[in-house]
Amino acid sequence: MNTVRLIVYSVADVPKAKAFFTTLLGTEPYVEGKPYVGFKAGDFEIGLVPKRGDGGPPAALAYVDIPDIKASLASLTAAGAELVQDVTDVGYGLLIAIVKNPEGTPVGLRQLPAT
Repeated sequence: MNTVRLIVYSVADVPKAKAFFTTLLGTEPYVEGKPYVGFKAGDFEIGLVPKRGDGGPPAALAYVDIPDIKASLASLTAAGAELVQDVTDVGYGLLIAIVKNPEGTPVGLRQLPAT
């Protein structure tokens, strides 16, 4: 079974959002860089990314962890999903992609690096 373990919020003001989630979760981010601030909440991760001027991802995007992102993309598009963002390595072998389901709702896919 594939699992949802990440939700990424696209925010206009990263420092304010960081302060909000630090207070909400009662913990500091485990990773903090220019493109991404990440919090661990049990087995779940909440990420913050700067909002892009071109629209970019929606305000919140859930990512489903999958073992083979390319095979999943092929299966999902064959089942009627629309490719929004092709497979992208965001660092250290972490792969992501975004599709829209048949109703047009974006869904993120995430393949963790091989260990």
